[in-house]
Amino acid sequence: MAKILKASTGLTGLAVATNPHHTLSALYGKILRAVAKMPQDAAYRKYTEQIVKQRADAVAKNKDISALEKSVGCGQVEELIVQAENELILARKMLGWKPWEKLVQTAPPKQWDWPPAQILEPKV
Repeated sequence: MAKILKASTGLTGLAVATNPHHTLSALYGKILRAVAKMPQDAAYRKYTEQIVKQRADAVAKNKDISALEKSVGCGQVEELIVQAENELILARKMLGWKPWEKLVQTAPPKQWDWPPAQILEPKV
């Protein structure tokens, strides 16, 4: 029995994916390989790995596209593909940026304070 593809995503500029399970599996594998090159205690690696493994597991368990979309809960499979492509680009950039390494020089005082400025209430 042939798969019946939806006619449209309903989103301008986003075409219907012809083989979303294969595409997502490939992208999730690439993301996992990229983050595996980061230190195990790097926050980006830990949280990205967790989310991507959950999504890859959902792809493996849900052969029906609607069930997959519902299981992940982050849009249509075509949107999941765009998210995965963007995450792969970011993961590769993070490898170059190495945010887990120490700063080259000490951060200026109050660099990490929040909020960044004292906001005074207006006088009425």
